[in-house]
Amino acid sequence: MTDTAAHPRHPDRTAARSAPARLPMAYVLPVRAHHDRGLDELTGYLCELRRWVDVVVVDGSTPTLFARHADAWRGLVRHVPPDPALRGRNGKVLGVLTGVALARHEHVVIADDDVRYDLPALRAVHDLLDRVDLVRPQNHFDPLPWHAWWDTGRTLLARAFGGDWPGTLAVRRSTFLAMGGYDPDVLFENLELVRTVRAYGGSEAAPAWLYVRRLPPTARHFLGQRVRQAYDETARPAWLLAALAVLPATAAALAARRPGLLLRAGLVAVAVAEMGRRRAGGAHVFPAHTALAAPVWLLERGVCAWLAVGRRLRGGVPYAGRRLRVAAHSTRALRRRSARRGPDELVLWVGSAAVRPEHEAGARPVAGATGGTPA
Repeated sequence: MTDTAAHPRHPDRTAARSAPARLPMAYVLPVRAHHDRGLDELTGYLCELRRWVDVVVVDGSTPTLFARHADAWRGLVRHVPPDPALRGRNGKVLGVLTGVALARHEHVVIADDDVRYDLPALRAVHDLLDRVDLVRPQNHFDPLPWHAWWDTGRTLLARAFGGDWPGTLAVRRSTFLAMGGYDPDVLFENLELVRTVRAYGGSEAAPAWLYVRRLPPTARHFLGQRVRQAYDETARPAWLLAALAVLPATAAALAARRPGLLLRAGLVAVAVAEMGRRRAGGAHVFPAHTALAAPVWLLERGVCAWLAVGRRLRGGVPYAGRRLRVAAHSTRALRRRSARRGPDELVLWVGSAAVRPEHEAGARPVAGATGGTPA
């Protein structure tokens, strides 16, 4: 569970019951907490969220923390563990597979525990899913401590080149089930989901104007994620090669005693980031000074890219106590897999001996029933 500096607030459940008209959407939140810091803030968000959509929390936490969550969220959301019939090393993906299978609506939002939607953003996603199979919104950090400022440099550069990778996606449930879900043995799970939809022939929207707030991680968590996030680029060779070129180019400029080249390169990075900041009204959510973070982030990624290559050569990157080698499969490889093994409602990721019949009206997960707190 994300530990943030936000003040905890105790939800008014009576007020939550006086809700506006709910959207016909499901909201799937996979969590795996190691502590209960931030529980009050997250509970307050769920209390607000459940006024608008049906919420399914798939909780892979320890039994002690699962029990605390069940007590805090009883009557607010459907709170279930990951389906034990599902197999895979990425716990977040197992949570998504479980939650989407249990969803009662065709339109499904998938979000990390640090993502904070408001009602207009949910309505925009709902409208877009009437026309496409997958929606990729744009996250922005609020509040903005130093490490969130640093990472916003990455966000702005990505926006200048087509779009960033947020902590939330939205999908049509029918498409998700028909394509058999997506691989739970990859690191860059959002890219894997998007590429699987594309391989299946689905359509995608990445509206740069659809802003969804995200709470920043702790500085310690941020620092611990630097190499792991650089490892994601092993799924995007062109981006990885560009990152690997940063250190040699910097060393060459210093060896030639031409620091002016580095200054000009830094100014170009800031200019490109500023283009990303202004795109689609982004100046309203990204402060002007965040463009200055782009050169800092590029240097960091240049170092971490080489460390990520070293991790790749040693068999992968540690993730939640396991080691993952593949960041994401190519769309071509996913098309071959789909042709070789016909998708059938998550069967790709469920052991055949564990396949059991439908267990909840409106949901058809092929893996068995999961217990939890009903809404």
